[in-house]
Amino acid sequence: MRVIVVGAGVVGTLHAWHALERGHQVVQIEREAEARGASLRNFGQIWVSGRAGGEELDTALRARELWEEIGARVPGLGFRGCGSLTPLRNPREIAVAEAALARDDAAARGYKLLTAGEARAVNPALRGTFEAALFCERDAAVEPRTAQVALRAELLKSPDYTFLPGREVREVIGENAVRDDHGDVHTGDVVVLCTGAWLGGLVRELAGPELPVRRVRLQMMQTDPLGEPLTTSVADADSFRYYPAYGSEALDALNAGQPQTPTAAEHRMQLLMVQRADGGLTIGDTHEYEHPFAFDTLEDPYDHLTEVVESFLGRPLPKIRRRWAGVYAQCTDTSQVVHRQRVRDGVWLVTGPGGRGMTCSPAIAETTADELGW
Repeated sequence: MRVIVVGAGVVGTLHAWHALERGHQVVQIEREAEARGASLRNFGQIWVSGRAGGEELDTALRARELWEEIGARVPGLGFRGCGSLTPLRNPREIAVAEAALARDDAAARGYKLLTAGEARAVNPALRGTFEAALFCERDAAVEPRTAQVALRAELLKSPDYTFLPGREVREVIGENAVRDDHGDVHTGDVVVLCTGAWLGGLVRELAGPELPVRRVRLQMMQTDPLGEPLTTSVADADSFRYYPAYGSEALDALNAGQPQTPTAAEHRMQLLMVQRADGGLTIGDTHEYEHPFAFDTLEDPYDHLTEVVESFLGRPLPKIRRRWAGVYAQCTDTSQVVHRQRVRDGVWLVTGPGGRGMTCSPAIAETTADELGW
């Protein structure tokens, strides 16, 4: 079988990976020299802890297994099973964690409620003030800026893999063929469109104007090296408001009795933080859903994130090295892990994983391969 993959972000690259692993020829086409979208502009988190029970959690856990297997073969991914800690500052936040621990699937997530002292033993960089912490052992991380490059280097070792950068697919021709903006036609047995947040043009033409996927904008930042290990990913209790696994009466009480700060509420914020291989910290994020998106970044969210991080670290942040905005595609029905649609015979669109893209892509691609009979 010959598989044409359009898009070289993490979703497209993992589709190429699974197709090649199953013995097929793969042609992957990317309009940029390398992917430049949400696949790079994220935390690199393999985030199991907050996923909704059922299909979403099953997908994340399977993806976690696959990331670890792939990471053993591709050290450049920077895979590490570091887990995560969510420091808890008061009884309301602790109650939400206790409700999460009472879930039937708590053990599958690796949830543990730690005292402040136990949390500092796991992550000594957390010297700030907090009362307890929720630990999720199954959370992990990779390096988002280099993951696709590392995966592609491994793919290129196979004579059955071809990467065609700098080509934008403009047209689907009949069944199983596409024409790029160089005028070249690429024919296969199946075409998989993994175009990320690019939802106009060819995607709109094929899927129609009612595609149940929206675009979401975020702001993030990265610091200079911290100067010491941050041994886990770190979140704050605002993440409880964002992730479906934490829905409970205790969360309702938290929302009623401890609303977010005005800045966090306005920008739909949570803290997520991961240390990069060079020692810097990737910190975010905001969520903007209303179009048209702003073209600039705002300082108030960065000030809020800095304040929260410094309260957990008990020290000033290193210098901010870079700030950026990103846009990802999310199913409008957020209970859907991904939107997978046959848009023409032999042509499939796979998009809309939202903030789950980096976490779930290996399992999303595996499911595509299974359903299409690769």
